[in-house]
Amino acid sequence: MHGAANLFVAVLGLAGGLAVGSGLVALLIVLDLIPRLAQIGNAYRLSVWFETAVICGSLYWTFADFMDWTFKLPSGLLLGGAGLIDGMFVGMLAAALTEVMNVLPILAKRMNLSDYMVALVMAMVLGKTLGSLFDWLVFQW
Repeated sequence: MHGAANLFVAVLGLAGGLAVGSGLVALLIVLDLIPRLAQIGNAYRLSVWFETAVICGSLYWTFADFMDWTFKLPSGLLLGGAGLIDGMFVGMLAAALTEVMNVLPILAKRMNLSDYMVALVMAMVLGKTLGSLFDWLVFQW
């Protein structure tokens, strides 16, 4: 009975991982996020590298999670740099998703804010940045 329970948990975990992974791949493929990111960055000819980086990052962090890999960073400055690069990637991915789904033009048109589009984008960027800093500096300490 004990072996059957372990097998059930293993199959359940595999099924859950496949469902989440399939959802991520569907998001990236159906919405063309990676090609749009490459287009925004004027690096369309390098889109294969973007796709490869996403796949390699997913595989690396999957193995790091399963095998409990840890590493020590020598200084807070290095950690801050890694966080900055990570934040830039997440921000660009969110911007690409927003642009693909045409959220900003629809929002601006419905709220009669077309003349204030730059201010709207800056308010969103500053709000996200300040909110993240507040969370990181106030709630994490």
